[in-house]
Amino acid sequence: MGPNPSGRVLLVDDNPETGRANALSLRRSGYDVVEVTCGESASRAILQGPFDLVLSEIALPQMDGIALLRLMRTHDEDLPVVLVTGAPDVQTAMDALEYGAFKYLVKPVSPERLDEVVQAAVRLRRLASTRSEAMLRFDNKDDIVLEANFTSAMASMWLAYQPIVRKTGELYGHEALLRSNEASLPSPGHILDAAERLDRLTELGRRIRGRAPEPLTDDGMTLFVNLHPRDLDDDELAAPDSPLARIAHRVVLEITERTSIEAIRDVGPRVAALRERGFRIAIDDLGAGYAGLTSFALLEPDIVKIDMSLVRNVDTMVVKQRLVGSITSLCRDMGILVVGEGVETRAERDTLLHLGCDLFQGYAIARPGRAFPLHEW
Repeated sequence: MGPNPSGRVLLVDDNPETGRANALSLRRSGYDVVEVTCGESASRAILQGPFDLVLSEIALPQMDGIALLRLMRTHDEDLPVVLVTGAPDVQTAMDALEYGAFKYLVKPVSPERLDEVVQAAVRLRRLASTRSEAMLRFDNKDDIVLEANFTSAMASMWLAYQPIVRKTGELYGHEALLRSNEASLPSPGHILDAAERLDRLTELGRRIRGRAPEPLTDDGMTLFVNLHPRDLDDDELAAPDSPLARIAHRVVLEITERTSIEAIRDVGPRVAALRERGFRIAIDDLGAGYAGLTSFALLEPDIVKIDMSLVRNVDTMVVKQRLVGSITSLCRDMGILVVGEGVETRAERDTLLHLGCDLFQGYAIARPGRAFPLHEW
């Protein structure tokens, strides 16, 4: 590994032995460590901040690690939080997932593993801070450049399609994925960020929805199309003459909480109107730190897609297996289909199959490509 980035870590542990050992290990790696022994002390320290990472034991006096995580999310949505426990269980793991913990570590944690996780978390924090600072530094000239780059991205925009298959290996459908030839906005995330800043999300969403069904034939294949939550505010989405409405019975609308679903006005009636048109609703990236149990209540999805962060190495990680198994069991009881996305190995695929996933997507099956790539099983 490369050299450790400098960073400030808040260490929360009421066990003197493990607390001192972890603090010593982190300081040897070059981190500035602030030690506290309870959740209430940690909450006060956070307000005095700043920190690049919080490393907290779950079992704490007064306020446990989950409650601390929940409190911190009201103060700082981007601060990485690593939770450590000697008594892992599905409920605390689900809670950690719900409130966006960076990692859920099970004791014993080796110094090497601790250093690896802290390095990754601090880098993520620095990347998020750099991105925020860059956005704050935009002046009118920068906006003009961004506007030109975004317009170029829209002009060169195209859609890739990635197969989604049943557990029998039979093709179920394809997900339409945003692509562009504009080098300054190299990923869908960059394009979406630019659209948000320039207030052009509606334009982008309509362009994607207009092009997504173009290559479809009459074979009844299902089409998955991504929505930004704010697309739900666009009346055109459910209009009877919109491109997707004409084939609504074949379309699954995937929603990821890049912004809070709860902030969308009349989200319940709007989703109901889409269902009346024949659309199905999916929660995308379950487990990525955005979509969670709140989405289940508000969207009542027909399909959920388990994020690749839970899929990666699921065949070797018992905690991930328990989480995925709990999700598939809940969804089976509710009549919800489960997609394991980001499947890169046969071992991951076979484990997800054993855990109850209904559908599969990822490089092990097919890479995204122009309509329509062949798949393997």
